[in-house]
Amino acid sequence: MKRIFYTSPIASRFQGIGIALILLVSTMFLPHPLLAGEQDQIRWDNKYATEKYLFGRKAIPFLRDHIDLLPKGPVLDLAMGEGRNGVFLAAQGYQVTGVDISEEGLKKAQALAAERGVTLKTVVADLDTYDIPPNTFDVIICTYYLQRDLFPKIVSALKPGGVVVIETYTVDHLQYRPTFNRAFLLKPNELLTMLPGLRVLRYQEVDNGHAAFASILAKKPQ
Repeated sequence: MKRIFYTSPIASRFQGIGIALILLVSTMFLPHPLLAGEQDQIRWDNKYATEKYLFGRKAIPFLRDHIDLLPKGPVLDLAMGEGRNGVFLAAQGYQVTGVDISEEGLKKAQALAAERGVTLKTVVADLDTYDIPPNTFDVIICTYYLQRDLFPKIVSALKPGGVVVIETYTVDHLQYRPTFNRAFLLKPNELLTMLPGLRVLRYQEVDNGHAAFASILAKKPQ
């Protein structure tokens, strides 16, 4: 005898809802993919999780050589990392706030500051979403980190008469690190175009045989 099973439309609907609920509940317990910022944080935390200061403990020469051009006042160190530049400025009497996505990097910055007998304020934040208050800082520094949409925020955050110092790699650096992401490298003279309204006081492009980079020091009109 052949058996015939009949399912009503209402039963089919409830069966479909049940399957959907099971799938929904099951996905709640699956690991969610990490956001880009979270991936960056993990990557940099892992990179900085060593006693060695990967980028050294001394400020970049361009900053040290032009300290006399910086006005006294609050300093913002963007992408502070291990703190070499911010600690140097704190040692010159500046009030420094450092922002970086890596908590491990900022811990090393605080350790370096303590070693030098100075204090810093540090903020763990993703610069893709961090709000920089306008008209707040007399000095802003950002070294070896390139986020092009950050530049208008930097200009806005400077007080009149404030100074920005930026240094990072150029495309010529590919000869030393061929796998470096080209999107994060400056084109020739690009840095000169990225701070509209500011007066350029110092600019250089350098290839020292180990690295290729550009540096700029620019001032906001009074």
